Amino acid sequence: MRSLVPLRLLAAAAVLPLALSACGASAHATKTAATAPARFELPRPTGPHQAIGTTELHLVDAGRADPWVPGRIRELMVSVWYPAARSSGPKAPYLRPGVAKALSEADALGVFKAGTVDWASARTHAAEGAPADARRARPVVLYSPGLGVPRALGTTVAEELASRGYVVVTLDHTYETAPIEFPAGRVEPQRLPSSDTQARKTALDTRVKDSRFVLDRLGALRAGRNPDAEGRALPAGLGRSLDLSRVGMAGHSAGGIQAAEAMRTDRRVDAGIDMDGTLQYAKNDYVRVAETGLDRAFMLMGAATGGSPQTHLTTPSWGSFWTHSTGWKRDLNVPTASHYSYTDVQSVLPALDAELDIPAEDRAALIGTVDPGRMTASVRAYVTAFFDRALLGRHRPILDRPSPRHPDVRFIR
Repeated sequence: MRSLVPLRLLAAAAVLPLALSACGASAHATKTAATAPARFELPRPTGPHQAIGTTELHLVDAGRADPWVPGRIRELMVSVWYPAARSSGPKAPYLRPGVAKALSEADALGVFKAGTVDWASARTHAAEGAPADARRARPVVLYSPGLGVPRALGTTVAEELASRGYVVVTLDHTYETAPIEFPAGRVEPQRLPSSDTQARKTALDTRVKDSRFVLDRLGALRAGRNPDAEGRALPAGLGRSLDLSRVGMAGHSAGGIQAAEAMRTDRRVDAGIDMDGTLQYAKNDYVRVAETGLDRAFMLMGAATGGSPQTHLTTPSWGSFWTHSTGWKRDLNVPTASHYSYTDVQSVLPALDAELDIPAEDRAALIGTVDPGRMTASVRAYVTAFFDRALLGRHRPILDRPSPRHPDVRFIR
């Protein structure tokens, strides 16, 4: 993993092999497709809004050419997670059928051999299409995953924030993510070229434009229009539940870099979180926001991928960002965590390990040696506390100093 760390700035080599190929970890789970595939459950959200809903939107940016496929216009799939008026209807699948099928036919994350995991049966805790609790408008948080990774890997964070009164929009980035399912079962594969510096710059530029476009379409939704390209029915009250005067963004790896750069270029984004994304394209080639910093609230959340903690004291691009940022800021690090500890992999992998007997070195490469339950609870707690402070003006003491309830988290001063 250490040789991949410089590329975790956009999660390039670190994510693309691990997502859908056999090129990731050195060994695979011993279970074979001849036995029943292993199943898993996501951790239940802990907020007061236990009734949460979700829906998908197909968004088409008719004025923008797709950077990866000539002749195509840019189109996106996003999921919206929100407090629901009531928990009615079936729970949404964790992955759409076409995506689940693709994962089942590949060696997913480098440790789950094809056919050994029942991806299709996994469910979220959100009722699909449930009416929104629109008694008041709620802050909006965008979530973006790492390069090549489906938005589904941010479901635990999205559901937790929704259960605490936020509307969360998770983004897929077409032809970069592998794969994406569109309406009527159309599945678009990944078409990202090799990860050289220019490809990373194109990817980040595209992602930032995706963020801006999604905010534009959410504005249309708030105004009473239906932004879905097929005009599919939307959950009742969804548009009224959006408070677009209070917008945050969080992301893992490339998504975290995207959050910072989106804030630099779009004043609509009030606060952001970068989960272990290095703010550079290559050595001595920093993302612009690392050179300018930000004047609004931002939180860095690092791990120790490859054994080296990523903090503003150890990672030059983070150090530059920290020095130039004048807004409220925090730098948190979990030295026993690894790159994917900030995603659903932190919960999914240990649960499947009980059946699949994943080699310890492969498990540690993805999620470190941190206690899985404590890590999931810590990510939820600090992400929620940050947005409570930045978007709602609520003081959260957990952000002031280390907490005995979260002993793995270090404050980097």
